Amino acid sequence: MGNIRNALRDTTTRRLLFTWAVLMGLTLIAMLSARLGGEARLAALPLWSAGLLLATTFFKAHRVLMVYLGLADASPAWRGAFVGLVLATLALVGSGYLVAQLA
Repeated sequence: MGNIRNALRDTTTRRLLFTWAVLMGLTLIAMLSARLGGEARLAALPLWSAGLLLATTFFKAHRVLMVYLGLADASPAWRGAFVGLVLATLALVGSGYLVAQLA
């Protein structure tokens, strides 16, 4: 029991647990936005729901990159490259969703 208390006092462990809790909260937000999107199961999500889903996905990916992959301690070039790749991927997914909605 003492080992668990010592582990929770460690700042790194606390940061990882806090990040995990934030990721779980963002997952719940994404799940609720998909459920609130409409009554039909096979219908596309409304635009606001898809936008909320993409935004929470970005924040989750950002937290994973910074905390779990340690990019918070990396150079700004590495951080910018990885965050840019995440943004490009989400922009591609979002634009594909918009094209599908307009077609």
